[in-house]
Amino acid sequence: MTIKAAVIGASFARAAYLPALKVIDDVEIVAIASAHQANAQKVADEFGIPHAYGDWETMLNAHSVDFVGIATPTIYHAPMTLAALERGAHVLCEKPTAMNAQEAEAMLNRAEALGRVHAIGHELRFNPNRRKIRQLIADGYIGQVRHINMVNISAAWGDPATRPAGDWWSLAAMGGGRLGANGSHQIDLLRYWLGDIGAIDGQIATMVPNRVDKSTGEPWTATADDQVSFTAEMQSGALASVFLSGVARHGIGNHVQIFGSEGTIKLADADEKLLVARVGEDFVDMSETDPNAALPGIGKGIWNVSVVAMMQELIGAIRDQRTPQTAATFADGLRTQIAMDAVRLSSRERRWVQLT
Repeated sequence: MTIKAAVIGASFARAAYLPALKVIDDVEIVAIASAHQANAQKVADEFGIPHAYGDWETMLNAHSVDFVGIATPTIYHAPMTLAALERGAHVLCEKPTAMNAQEAEAMLNRAEALGRVHAIGHELRFNPNRRKIRQLIADGYIGQVRHINMVNISAAWGDPATRPAGDWWSLAAMGGGRLGANGSHQIDLLRYWLGDIGAIDGQIATMVPNRVDKSTGEPWTATADDQVSFTAEMQSGALASVFLSGVARHGIGNHVQIFGSEGTIKLADADEKLLVARVGEDFVDMSETDPNAALPGIGKGIWNVSVVAMMQELIGAIRDQRTPQTAATFADGLRTQIAMDAVRLSSRERRWVQLT
């Protein structure tokens, strides 16, 4: 059975979605759409895609496809997803799921009503080290998890001239900001490892609102969060502390530290070494490698590589007409969206928010 696929977006889709789809047997990529026709055509030429569009609705109306991958600014996720579902496609939508929980719930409800395979792009669930962490916790290797520290600090937005004017990641109205860009991944991993969140206390901020376009010198204002911190009280009783910043002048990357009653787990993206120690023992390297990293055309880094296994599972689920086993579904996306909405509410009202 050949799966006919289409993609909306020409940035992350070009870096990760398309290379992953190319290495899966019996997948035909029939079309790509982007906000700019020239970008869509350039990527289509690069990957041998027969049809390129500057309008996503025109593409969906022109082709009957089995699968649509959506990698666009957040504000378009819900309308694009709903349109693709109505036209008979199974959908992978990038994170964050939507602009708010109401949109995320509408996406889930329609996908379920139509019997479609659905997933959110939390590809790190497929990274071998992060899957190993899930297994170690489930096996009780470090005992009862008491506390998790998650830190992601980047210098990418530290200089006011680093983002072009109108950059959607810096605009709240477009669904930009660090909470959606990286916080959604952290929340999904917390849920993947420990189950649901009970309550959240958080703060979001725009530390560098006054920006300038490096090319034109044009001043402009960023409205999306570039720094986020929150504490999540898990239903298991564990506490998770998360700190995200895109505006440091020296980045330190992503660090995860998990403290249990019988041991500790550490993982940093700089070297991707999974270090584990039990009480009275030294840390040992339990790192695992991803065999998909050696596939032709796959970009470097855990993000690009992890998308391959995610795509493999989704295409397999479509073929077998089943629910994905590891991927974050729209149901997971809704829970993550509820948590993100709670962080924003907590920040506005300066209080703990109980998740429903």
